[in-house]
Amino acid sequence: MISQDIFLFLSELKANNDRDWFNANKKRFEKLKKEANQFFKSIYDGLNKFDQVDSYKMFRIYRDVRFSANKLPYKTHFSSSFNRQKPELRGGYYVHLEPSNSFLATGFWDPSKEDLFRIRKEFEIDDTPMREIIANKGISNLWGELKGEELKSSPRDFDGNHPAIDLIRKKQFIFTKQFKDKEVLDKNFENVILDHFKAIRPYFDYMSEVLTTNLNGESLIN
Repeated sequence: MISQDIFLFLSELKANNDRDWFNANKKRFEKLKKEANQFFKSIYDGLNKFDQVDSYKMFRIYRDVRFSANKLPYKTHFSSSFNRQKPELRGGYYVHLEPSNSFLATGFWDPSKEDLFRIRKEFEIDDTPMREIIANKGISNLWGELKGEELKSSPRDFDGNHPAIDLIRKKQFIFTKQFKDKEVLDKNFENVILDHFKAIRPYFDYMSEVLTTNLNGESLIN
């Protein structure tokens, strides 16, 4: 489980986001980093009981400030992503731990140009399966609505009056879920995460099928 010490450290880091403070607390950081990584490893192991996740990545706390107006050197959260086994399986999971801003995310954050076009063509032909997934109580009760950035107008070569234009305009296809600090610190939080990720499987199964077949339903995997 996540200890209160992690949130305490991250809150203090937010108030003292400079190298002097961080270096003075480096040993403390290393201990808590290891604790967070153990938590993410446990999530990875749990995911592989009902999915095929080939790797996970705990993100560095150091910010890349080279091209950012925000020059603060450190992130004020711990986070990790979990990648499903490609090429057969698509989509990914994300866990973000931050005082007053912890959340889960899942889906497709940055689909390639080719994948995005394939998804849009699928919706153009038949959006019924996606509508059914979005309306699925097992998903909507836990995750809420499908989210993601979208175009203000229709993509090139797509009819702006198409009944599925609300889906076709999307550039991302994600679900997110916020959690209060007391929920994150609860001993059952790991199981809550895994329950949410398990519930999203019908969505991943559908999208994986779309992205591994052509418009005739023929496999693209050799």
